Amino acid sequence: MAATIAVAAGAFTAPAMTAAAAAPAERGAGHQATRAAMNAAVGDGVPGVALQAKDRHGVWKAAAGVGNLKTKQPRSAQDNFRAGSITKTFVATVLLQLEAEGRLSLDDTVDKWLPGVVRGNGHDGRRITLRQLLNHTSGIFNYTSDPDFQREVFLAEGFFKNRYRTWTPNEIVKVAMGHKPEFAPGADWRYSNTNYTIAGMVIKQATGNSYGDEVRRRVIKPLGLHGTYMPGTDPTVPRPGSRAYSTLAVDAGGKVYDVTELNPSMANSAGEIISNPGDLNHFYSALLRGKVLPAKQLAEMKTTVAAGAVGGRYGLGLIENELSCGVTVWGHSGGIHGSSSVAVTTADGRHSLAFNFNGDWSGDPMKVVEAEYCGT
Repeated sequence: MAATIAVAAGAFTAPAMTAAAAAPAERGAGHQATRAAMNAAVGDGVPGVALQAKDRHGVWKAAAGVGNLKTKQPRSAQDNFRAGSITKTFVATVLLQLEAEGRLSLDDTVDKWLPGVVRGNGHDGRRITLRQLLNHTSGIFNYTSDPDFQREVFLAEGFFKNRYRTWTPNEIVKVAMGHKPEFAPGADWRYSNTNYTIAGMVIKQATGNSYGDEVRRRVIKPLGLHGTYMPGTDPTVPRPGSRAYSTLAVDAGGKVYDVTELNPSMANSAGEIISNPGDLNHFYSALLRGKVLPAKQLAEMKTTVAAGAVGGRYGLGLIENELSCGVTVWGHSGGIHGSSSVAVTTADGRHSLAFNFNGDWSGDPMKVVEAEYCGT
């Protein structure tokens, strides 16, 4: 989505994961630096932070700030929240499981599964593979960058008019097809939410079930992620949870709105998921430890390409990022109206971190990641 719109800077996408130089975290130092970074985010204007970390010492749960600006109710480390593009790891996982079962190949063209859907203004699904969808090398235009879509979804007047509107995947792809591709398939890298909308459509075509049903059946239920939901068109966030806030503006100034309720079909398979810190830590730890995908498919997921916009490298729905102290973490970040989230873990899945800001106009999530892993 366009960087000129504050709420769009992270919605359904992966906020940049970059870091400044720092020294490795002191062994046994605990989470003092993480706590300080959380408090600093609140000081910068983030209403509240909900966080859990898990390492060899156990699970650490923490919260800062408030979950409700009116009542001043504090945030909770158990809060459910909209996790935006963290959805992409779940969707990629389903497609990789289908590949492992021999039901499709990531080298299949999009047109094989969705004939004629990706066509127009130079887009051609006969030249784009499923793998290129998942690692954002397809060149397909990002529908959330469409000016009309931005006005209808991300700015105040359009949001309050359309917050309960249902968007179908075909409508979303049609928006993207109204623009020229960013580049020829495989020639470059560019983050595009349209890629994952199409990936969700492929799951439906390959299985006969919605991508949400397949995520529930294949990932959420087997891992016991009791606070993780694929809400479809349901505009509510299950309790326990906090309110979500946005300025719904081109810049970060101005009035702050409660945007907790919205129809997440606007994000679809690119960013509809609801989860909590504990569930996300469990998911990414299990994934990196080989408990969710066969070794071959996990290796495919971890095969990355340069992705400057996320400050690291992008695999198949998975970001690889080397922190300033030399620690490498794997995971994803995501934003949607009033919500900015990060979930990462080490390559062995033994040190995991997941957290959420319930505001989308301020705060630097990577400072919290740096604090947890590098002690700064």
